[in-house]
Amino acid sequence: MHTLKPYILLFAFLSLSLFSLGQDRYKIRTGDPNGINKWYMGRQIAQVMSHYGIDWLEREEREMEENTSLLLKNLAVKPGMVIADIGAGSGYHSALLSKMVGTGKVFAVDVEPEMIAYLNERIKQEKLSRIVPVLSTEQKLSLPENSVDMMLLVDVYHEFSYPYEMALSMRAALKQGGKLVLVEFRSEDSAVPIKTIHKMSEAQAIKEFKAAGFRFDKNIDNLPWQHCMVFIKQ
Repeated sequence: MHTLKPYILLFAFLSLSLFSLGQDRYKIRTGDPNGINKWYMGRQIAQVMSHYGIDWLEREEREMEENTSLLLKNLAVKPGMVIADIGAGSGYHSALLSKMVGTGKVFAVDVEPEMIAYLNERIKQEKLSRIVPVLSTEQKLSLPENSVDMMLLVDVYHEFSYPYEMALSMRAALKQGGKLVLVEFRSEDSAVPIKTIHKMSEAQAIKEFKAAGFRFDKNIDNLPWQHCMVFIKQ
């Protein structure tokens, strides 16, 4: 029995080391009251918009403010594509994308059971046949590896409690050469009427996604308030 002791000690040491590395990735300190007390790569993580924000997501003026039609053109969706709308919320973008994928599908991914319930009801009412609601966790997508052609994240990544882990999970679910399109309100522009903590800069986004193994491709700079940054799984 004594021969097992060194291996048990080694396992305990490695487990503690990995835990410490995970803890070192994030810093715990106060900041903007609209954020949580958790920071990643110098950025404070914002509070999550819950299902209580559905009315804001579905507001009539959203098309005018964000030019969703132009965003969809930026995506260059092709029939048959498999697209994952990460942080789909009410399904605002998922519903539009489902009409563009033809025989493909749209995974509408969210962490809130209430949002998934709302999505299921929306699918029934609007007869949306190409949407598949997916309940995820804060650290991992519930999607098969190498299964998705494109991921769309609209004003949601900055709220991820575990951005590094989620970026790795998204990368795993993308096919080789697949695209991740990150849409975030521009922090470089003080005229954008959104709270600072709910904005991101291009430089910050590139830094974070590069750390998870993505390659920055381009920023399609044609939306009124938001970056439209394209990252590639390499």
